[in-house]
This record gives sequence, C-alpha cells and structure tokens, in this order.
Amino acid sequence: MHWYHAWPGDLTFPLSCSKWLFHCDSSSQCKDRSQCALHLTSSSDLLLSWLHATSRAPTCLTWQSPPHSCCMENIRSFCITWAQRLCCCCCNRGEDKPTELTTQVEVRSATGQDQQPSSTGLKDDGNGNSRPQPPPKRALSGQQTPKEPHKQKETVTSYTNEGTHVTVEIHPKGTSPQFFKKLSFGKGPWRTPSLRGQDNKAFERTEAPRPPSTKDLHVYPWDKFSLKSLAVDLQKFEKLDAYALKVNNKGSVEELVQTLLKQARTDLEKVRVIWMWICHHIEYDVVGFHNKSLRLCEPTDVLRTGKSVCEGYAGLFQKMCRVAGIQCMKLSGYSKGYGYKIGQTFQGNSDHAWNAVYLDGRWHLLDSTWGSGTVDDASTKFTFRYNEFYFLTHPALFVNNHFPDNSNWQLLKPTLTLKQFESNLQHNSDFYKLGLLAAHPQTALIQTENGTATISVECRPSTLFTFKLEGTDKHGLLTLRKQGMKLELYPQKTGRQELQIFARPSKSTEDVYTCVLEYIVECKSVDKSRHFPKDLHQPVGPSWFTEKQGFLRPSHPDPIIHTNDGRCSLTFTLGKDISILASLHTDSSSLSEEMSRQHIMQIQRGNQVEFKVHLPHAGSFVLKFFTKKKSDPGSYSFVFNYLITCLNTEVKWPAFPLRYSKWAEGYELLEPLSRLLPANRNVQFKLKMQGISKVLVQAGDTYTLTLSRDGFWEGTCNTAGCTELFVMVHENANHGYYSHILKYDIETQ
Repeated sequence: MHWYHAWPGDLTFPLSCSKWLFHCDSSSQCKDRSQCALHLTSSSDLLLSWLHATSRAPTCLTWQSPPHSCCMENIRSFCITWAQRLCCCCCNRGEDKPTELTTQVEVRSATGQDQQPSSTGLKDDGNGNSRPQPPPKRALSGQQTPKEPHKQKETVTSYTNEGTHVTVEIHPKGTSPQFFKKLSFGKGPWRTPSLRGQDNKAFERTEAPRPPSTKDLHVYPWDKFSLKSLAVDLQKFEKLDAYALKVNNKGSVEELVQTLLKQARTDLEKVRVIWMWICHHIEYDVVGFHNKSLRLCEPTDVLRTGKSVCEGYAGLFQKMCRVAGIQCMKLSGYSKGYGYKIGQTFQGNSDHAWNAVYLDGRWHLLDSTWGSGTVDDASTKFTFRYNEFYFLTHPALFVNNHFPDNSNWQLLKPTLTLKQFESNLQHNSDFYKLGLLAAHPQTALIQTENGTATISVECRPSTLFTFKLEGTDKHGLLTLRKQGMKLELYPQKTGRQELQIFARPSKSTEDVYTCVLEYIVECKSVDKSRHFPKDLHQPVGPSWFTEKQGFLRPSHPDPIIHTNDGRCSLTFTLGKDISILASLHTDSSSLSEEMSRQHIMQIQRGNQVEFKVHLPHAGSFVLKFFTKKKSDPGSYSFVFNYLITCLNTEVKWPAFPLRYSKWAEGYELLEPLSRLLPANRNVQFKLKMQGISKVLVQAGDTYTLTLSRDGFWEGTCNTAGCTELFVMVHENANHGYYSHILKYDIETQ
C-alpha cells in the first residue's frame, strides 16, 4: 500500500511509514485543505493514515477504532466523518464545528485501464460477465449529487477483494470538483516489518494488500513442473507442523497467533504454522452448511466454537495472517466442491471462499477448508483428513476447481472464462498427489464417434488404473503405459453415462484405488461388435506391470490378438524362478474351464516360453496368465490377460492332447497336435524330450519311437483297432515302469 499527499500541478509522492513527504513552499501546516489528496487502499486503513496525519494536529486524535466492514455505505460514512475531523483540524482550527460536507462517488473496474461509466446498466466484472452498476454521479446512498462548482475536496481510493476501485471525493457544499492528476501507484507495495517469532515484543499492523500485478501471474496451462507456486521443502516443516498441532486455543486470535509464531521465523513459516493449526483444529460445520441461520463466520466465533463453513475458515486465516504481519486476502467465487455435478453451470452468488497470501514478492493461493478434511456425499459428516495439496497450490492447478469472482485472482495468463471453467475437466487433488500429469480429452463431456471414445492419462511414476462406466468395467479396454494409460470405451447403450477413472501407486501394499477423474460420456450409437467377454479383466495386454511380474519381451504388445484361422502363438522371455499357467475363457461356449485349458499348448525352451492357442470356434476369447515363484508352494496369482477375436465362423479346432502330470517343463510336442486322431490311419509322431531313455506309443499295438541325431523322438503308429492312444516314457533305464505323458482320442467310424 502507498500513502500520498499532493499539491495541484505537482507530482504525487509516496509516504514512508513514519512521516509525510511534502512539496510546499509554506509551513507544514496545511492552510487550504482543498489542495490535499489522500489515497488509501482499504477502509480499514483510514485510521492508520489519520494517526500518521495527527503528527501535525494531535488535538484532533479522537478515534477509537475504525470500521472493518466492506459495506459501501459504511465506507461513505467513515470517509465523511474522517474528512470532517481532518478539515476541522487543518482548515478550521479553533472552530467548534467543521465545514458542512457532501460526497461524490465514482466506481470503476480495478483491472486494466480506467473505463468511463455508461449512464445506466452493466459493466464488466473482470471475468467477462456484465453486472449492474449504479448510475453515474450518484452517492453510495443513491442520492443525486449536486453539479454546482466546489473548491474543497478529499479523495479516498479503496480496493476490495472483488476487484472494485472506489474513489470518494469529499467537498464542502456549494463547491465544484477540482481535477487532480491520476498518477502511478509506484512499483510494489509498501510493507511493514514482519514479526520474527520470539524476537518480537508486539504485533505490528500490515498494510492493505495490493491487487495482483503482472509479476504474480503464472502461465496457463500447467507446465507440469511443480504442484506449488512457491518452492518449499516439506521436510523442513516437520517440527513446525508438529508444534502447530500441539498448540491449544485458550484465548484470543492475537494470543493464539503469538503462541504459534514462537516457532516461526520467516513469513513462509508464519503462513505455514497458521495453515497447519487451522487445518487440524477447525472442523467443517455441516449443520451450518445446511442452515444459514446457525452459521458462525466471524474469526472470534470460529475460534471459540472450533467449526465453521468456508467463509469462516477464510476469515480466520486472513485475521491470523494480518495479526502475524502477513498480507492476506479473503477471496470468493465458484468451486467444484461438495455437491458439484459434472457439466453444471454456475450463476448467482459465490459458493466458496479461500485465501491469497503475499510471500516473496508474489501472491499465492491456498484453501484451508479443503485442506482440513472431507465431507461425505450426503454432507452430513465431516472427517479430518489433512490435504497438503491446497497449500500454496500452483494457480494453473488451483483454477481446476476454484473460480474467483475477480479473474485477476486466478493469477494466470491468460485467464479462464467462466464457460471454460464450467466445461473443463475437474482434476481433484488425488490426481496430482498420485503423480498424474494430464488427461485427454480436457473437457468433462465426451461424445463418442462411431460408438467409441478414447481417454488417456499421463503420469510420471508407474501407476495402476481401472475404470467404471455406469458401475462396470466391461465396456472398454484399458491398457497401461510406462507414462500413463489409454482407455478405449465402447458403451453398449446410447445416452449420457458416467465414467470414473481410478488409480493407485503400484508400490502400495493396499489394493485400494482412488477416483481421480470423472467424465460424462454421451453415446449416440452402439458398436455391437465390441461386446467383451465377462471374464475380461482390466487392464488388458502386457505392460510395465507384467514385466515386473516376469513376463518380458512379449511377442504381442497389443491387448487384442486378431486371428483369421483360429490359431495364434505367443512368446515371452521369463524372469528367474517363474512358473506360468494359462487359461482360455469365452461367453459363447459350453466348454468347461478344464477343457478350455486343453486348447492351449505351453512349450518352454530355457527362459523362453511359447503358448500355442487353437480356438474351438469363432468369437471373442480371454487368454489369462497366472504366475508364481517356482520355490513357492502356494497357488498361482492372476497377472494379466489378452483379448483374442476370430470372425471366421468355419473355425472349429479340436483341443490339444491331454497332458498328464508327468509331462514335464521343457517337453515339446511337434506332431500330432490335435487330440482327435483319424481311425485306421498311420500317424507320424515327433517329440523333443531331454533325459528320456525310451518312448512308446500304445494303440492297438505298441510302437517304439527312435531318437534322431537332432534330438527328436520320432516314429509312426497305426490307429486301427483302438479308441484311445497313449504316449509313454521310460525315464530311467534302471527302472522297469513307464509313465503316461499324453493321451489322444480316436475318431469313431
């Protein structure tokens, strides 16, 4: 804030905190008070300016306390009374009463350049909205001001947190306004010395906060660099935070602040300790939220009861900061908080309040209401749950769910319009706390094209995701990426549907997902070909997560495998000490789970594993993979799955031969692969097995396979005179018994 004293035709000089600066060739006593122009930035500082002025006229010091209301009528009355006392002191010393005064009020926008008010109607409020303004040349009371010339005047300029610039001219009746120069307010605010913890003997008054300027602005959209507008080391706050939590309120606001500041040295530490105390000691008043008549929002009442709504949180924070010597503003506007519905529009009065604090030469935003905890969906119960995100939040993130009445307090360049705020996707605090960076699309309403829509999320760390479209995850394909995820939606009904996206850290020991995004999906047409099996689990396909589970270098990186002839082969490189099982599932088959497994042939060659799949018919299938450590005697755990599709209705592959428990890891069957063999035919066999001394094929007769030079057991047998065929191995030449490893069925004639 700056104080000024000017003479007509001369420049305006800023005042220091201890004396006036004059440009006058007479004595310091002002003889013609009409030549004075005093500029102030808020009604609550009128008294402070008056106290400095009384260094020239101590007999006029009769003030007790100034009003602190933002009411325009109170500003008018206060300015008139102040000017009367000042005029009595400077212009009519010794007289019993001051000169009779009238007022003239001019209201204009505090943003941008001065605007000439129209004769009636509307004015821009800084957010691109037009709001009603009083007719020109009327006092705050609504009375028409006189147009006669007048010679004496006092000028008081005030800024409100809504961004209104009010100039009040006070002059004797019968005189006309005198033009005075509008001069720059200088560079930067004048600030009182801040408190220094235990080194302070008393509290000092802060100057009225200045409106945000160019140096306060941050670029929009977010640069993905930091969640906060000021670099802070939270570890350095650990002792201070612990101290704030232990401080009990046993007195006034001033006494509480004095106690808290015993451990705070810098302005940032003062703001932090006040923030932490409020977030952990003031609970949200859910009763007052529903019943306005029961709300208590004055700082003293909030401190006494220990609860309030957002207005009380913000008011108490502002009061405590000012007592601590920190410039602080209480801001109001719209919010996407309790009760917010996706896509809703905002109109009427503001519904939320928060704060801005001035630190290190810039304004910073915070919301102690949302930092303290949460209210349930029914707004009936409050739970303390500290949220660090809303402390000095980066403005480009804060605007996701906070839209101030004055767009200057977005602290952004460019600023968002209300329409953009309404349509933009809401990112709650968990989105950023989990390390997520961005989501696409950025609008909350998504329209499908040809029955599908795609959503993607970017993130730094490895994060697990899932989703719910109208309460189910069966109408989409979610794939994980190293830097996020991709979700392809295929709604199976038209109309608007709610989509929720959930996430959790991959290293979390709890299998608990947190909702991080919400969309409304508007589906105009349905793609019936994208009806997925009920056994399909999200996410689908291989990813960084499956690599951690031991599935390396997959031959099919995509989540969907399309096959025209009903056959496919997949290969992986396995991690150490990994044992794998696979199963096949579909909605359009009566095959049992055990029989479905027989349509998969697993072949392992060292640390390479191959899965051959023969589909029993056309359709959509889920190929699931399970794993466990070889050294672990426990059961297998599900890891991931593929979606396999086949549109060829002529496909009808039989199962692979039945494999007994003696079919060991490392055995490989090359032919025959079909379990069903033709009757009365010669069938060629070829297998690869290590450590076997003899291999027999038992049909109507018994046939011996021979070991070739290239390591394959080969031979031919005839299927005449039998309904089943078995392959047996003699593992140890010193033993006389054979083990069954494969079983085939023979076609009936």
